[in-house]
Parts: sequence; structure tokens; C-alpha cells
Amino acid sequence: MAGTTEKDQKTELPTHKKLMDSAREGDVLLSKELTTALMMLAGAGWLFAAGGWLVQSASELVKRGLTLDADDIAHFAPGEAVMRNGVEILLPLASLFALAIGASIAAPAMLGSLGWRGKALGFKGNRINPLTGLKRIFGPQGLIELVKSLAKVLLLGAIGYGLIANSLPAIMSMAQADLNAAIGLAGRAVGHSMLAMAGGLLLIALIDVPAQWYQRTRRLMMSKQEVKDEMRESDGAPELKQAQRQRAHDILSGSARKAVSDATVILTNPTHFSVALRYRPGQDAAPVVVARGRGDVALSIRELARTANVPILEYPQLARAIYFTARAGRTIPEELFIAVATVLAFVFQLERAVAEGQGQPMVDVPDTHRFDAEGRRHG
Repeated sequence: MAGTTEKDQKTELPTHKKLMDSAREGDVLLSKELTTALMMLAGAGWLFAAGGWLVQSASELVKRGLTLDADDIAHFAPGEAVMRNGVEILLPLASLFALAIGASIAAPAMLGSLGWRGKALGFKGNRINPLTGLKRIFGPQGLIELVKSLAKVLLLGAIGYGLIANSLPAIMSMAQADLNAAIGLAGRAVGHSMLAMAGGLLLIALIDVPAQWYQRTRRLMMSKQEVKDEMRESDGAPELKQAQRQRAHDILSGSARKAVSDATVILTNPTHFSVALRYRPGQDAAPVVVARGRGDVALSIRELARTANVPILEYPQLARAIYFTARAGRTIPEELFIAVATVLAFVFQLERAVAEGQGQPMVDVPDTHRFDAEGRRHG
């Protein structure tokens, strides 16, 4: 019983697959404080850079709206006036909106959580379950949210109080200044306030992001058994793979295994096919296919070749061409002589080629002997 309990304990960090599956379900690393802070920083920056543009556009709009002449009455066109005057004020507002959208996208992008996840919008019964809601409120998540809210109130309240106390003399003198100066002073005060508030939120976000990461990691922790099961699903059970390799090894008869060890070169697809060729100058009239296979048999041929130190070269088109046009114990088709001869010439001088840093040569397979993995001709 104790062993079962230990096996089921969540002691392992979530795997990459677990994190990706969770993200597809909508469980991603997010921080509302970071998003709000970036949007306020963007707004404050825009206010300092383009606030004058907005004020100028607004003043021009008000001025034109309060100006009326005889031509306006004679050619009354309210739609044209709205379009002409509205576009001018909409341009700065549109730039502010675009900047805010960019900041809201930048926050999840910084946390690696950018992307559309349709499953997050699906119906989930636990979202309306009262017990789940109470657990959220009174559990660790609710406690953390309460602490964050208190920290925001205290920190932002202190910042706001400091800003008001520092700007109070200037605010009191605004009534004596002209309108343009008062507007400029108010704009700068608002900009400084937004910067200060954004700085406070950024400070909270620097604490909130690691906390959110820790909570999500703890929530997705896995047991040792879950990690093993995932590895089995992803790569196949190790004992099953070993059994498949042994079964493929048994498929090759003793004579076939001997033929592979005597081969001159093994051509691969690289993963689906293997073809073992033998060519003994003076004995073989042409290169002979001594073994061929696909899937597990191809893997076994390669394992035997590595044990016997037979060169293994990747020539996908040529390997498929030989596999689909020649049988074991037969010579290769005449159309492939030139391609195979090029490979054999390289193999016979392999040590010198490796010492000189030469790569394996390119070969040309005739169009009539080009096949895909299913044996369909390309030519």
C-alpha cells in the first residue's frame, strides 16, 4: 500500500508534452498585473510623445464645431463635416488604441503564452461548480489573490498619495494660468501619474510572474508512473521496441545475416529501407543485392552492418530504387549501374576520403526508377 502511495505522489516536474497539452487546454502562464503595467507604460509613453497631437486635434475640432458661416448653412452636409473633422481626432486615438493592443499582446508573448487556443473557450462544468468556486476563493489561489490585491491597494495608494501631495501646489496654481498652460500642466501630471502607477504595477508583476509560474508548475506536477506512461505513449514501450527488433532480427535467416556481414555497403532511406550490396572485383560481374528490408527488418540490417563494420550510406532514392526493382541474390538493374558504381568507388576509397574530409558523392537515379515510400513511381 505504501509503495502504491509513493508511486502516485506528484514529485516530478511536468514534461514538455504535459506543458504543451495543458497550454492547448487554455492553462497557460499569464499575469494580469504584467499586462496592465505594460498597457499603462505604453499609455504614459504615448501621452508624452503624442499628447500634444491629441490636444491640438481636439482644440481644432472644438474651434471648427463652434464656427458657423453662411456657406455652412447654404451647403449643409453634416456627414461630410463629421468625416472631415472626425478623422483628425480619430487618428491620435487610433494610435493610442493600437499601442494598447500591442502592449496587451506583448505581455503573454513575454511569458511564452501567445497563441489562439480554441479549447479554452469550450464549456467546462467545473467553471460553474460552486464547490470548485469556493475552493478557488478559500484555497491557496484565493489567498494569493487576496495578498496581491492588498499589495496593490497599499502600494498604489501610497504612490497616489505621494503624487497628489507633490503636485498640490501646481494644481492650486492652475486656476491662475491660461488655458493652454493649464492643459499642458494637467497632461504632464497625468503622464507622471501613469508612469508612477505603471512602475508600481510592474513591481507587483515581478513578484506575480514567478508566483504564477510556481503555481502552474505545482498544478501540473506528475507522478513517476505518469512520466513512464507518457514515455511509453510517445516512444513506445522499451520492452515492446526490443521485442520488435528481436522479431525482425529473427526474420533474417542465418544466411542473410552472413550475407549482410559480407556486404560491401548498406544503402538506407534513411529510416524505412535498407539494401545490402556486395561487389567483389574479379568475382562479381555486377553489384549483387545480398539483403533488403523495410521497417524493423531494415533496422536489423543496419544493426548487423554496424556490428560487422560495414559502411552505411544514406541514399534515399537509390535505396528505394534497388528495393523495388531487385530481389535478394540478384544483380542490380542495369539502369542503376552508374549510380551504384559511383557509390562503390567512394566506398573503396573511404578511408582516404574521410581523411581528406570529402563528403559522399551525389548520384543520379533515372526517372524511371524513382519511387516513393509506397512503391509508386515518380517518373
